[in-house]
Amino acid sequence: MSISAVELVRAKRDGAELDASQITWLVDAYTNGRVPDEQMSAFLMAVYFRGMSRQETSALTRAMVASGEVMDLSGVGRPSVDKHSTGGVGDKVSLIVVPLLASMGAAVPQLSGRGLGHTGGTLDKMEAIPGWRAQLSPETMVEQLKSVGGAICAAGETLAPADRKLYALRDVTATVEAIPLIAASIMSKKIAEGTESLVLDVKVGNGAFMKDRQRAGELARAMVEIGTANGMRVVALLTTMEAPLGRAAGNAVEVAEALEVLTGGGPADLVEVTLALARTMADLAGLDADQAGALRDGSALESWKGIVRAQGGDPDAALPVAPVVDVFVAPETGYVQRLDALAVGVAAWRLGAGRERKEDPVSPCAGVICCAKPGEQVRAGDPLFELHTGDPGRLSAGRQALHAALSAGKIRIDPEPPPPAGPLIIERVG
Repeated sequence: MSISAVELVRAKRDGAELDASQITWLVDAYTNGRVPDEQMSAFLMAVYFRGMSRQETSALTRAMVASGEVMDLSGVGRPSVDKHSTGGVGDKVSLIVVPLLASMGAAVPQLSGRGLGHTGGTLDKMEAIPGWRAQLSPETMVEQLKSVGGAICAAGETLAPADRKLYALRDVTATVEAIPLIAASIMSKKIAEGTESLVLDVKVGNGAFMKDRQRAGELARAMVEIGTANGMRVVALLTTMEAPLGRAAGNAVEVAEALEVLTGGGPADLVEVTLALARTMADLAGLDADQAGALRDGSALESWKGIVRAQGGDPDAALPVAPVVDVFVAPETGYVQRLDALAVGVAAWRLGAGRERKEDPVSPCAGVICCAKPGEQVRAGDPLFELHTGDPGRLSAGRQALHAALSAGKIRIDPEPPPPAGPLIIERVG
């Protein structure tokens, strides 16, 4: 049967449901250059407005997986489990749960990405560690999982190449936000990496990709359904992203805060979210262990050191320190009522911690430290933020972002304490 890209675009534009063979043909033809960008752009926009059924989304995911290799983790000798976050401000949980689960006997193949805009990328954070490298071949990754139990690395060129090509096109055609496309993109890479179990951290709030709980729930359910249909054990947790997670937003400053947690300390909100995700990962992997104990007794920290060394890094080396540190003071006395995650993320981005385009460099030492979180009391003139940057010329842009947030009420200090905060873990799906 002859299939035409124009016919598929027209069918989806008009709200028709495509069958698996049509979607498979389209993905394969686009990946291999037989369908041009303009036709696939039209198809993506049709999906953005018309959506996709569960069957179509599953077919799209399978086609993207089939465009490349699928890793075989059956020989690592450990139950495999991974975690994926939809991204937020100060979200350094992957840096903690990978060695934590590895110390408990799991294999954690964490394929990570880079930051764009106000959300940080795990690879950017890890590259603040002297000598650490992000690129691992599939064979090297499997050997590392056998030896130290965890790997944090970039997805290889051979894993779901259709996703890489489609994502680049979505990024320039304003179709990133379509839930079927997000779900297929995330799950195709996770299925291709070969993990048996997966926990999804779907962030909800002003600092998250998904601002609305209902849409976040739709995305979570779509990804759980895709994973389950492909024989994977999957659970999604919706977690709040109204304020930064922890106190640090940036690269080296987030690594330092992750190390605080790995040595049994760290901010309470970061520890709570980390342990909730780690418990869920351990349950899916069939592991019975004390996650908090592994942080206190140093076993998770030893796993961290092993993972860093395996990828060429020096876990004992000093992290980059910003040559320019400026203090942003509280304008009045009272309690921090609101600390908008997006505002803090934008300030860190402007200081050099993030990028506007994927090819832009980032500064390992740039970032923001939140000296006071919602519910905490400050006096006029007390430090509210520390601004870290390697470029003095960026300092004013970072300060302006925070001043603008104060003027707009996104960062707010009131005389009275705020009401009790809502739960960090909003909902479980799966």
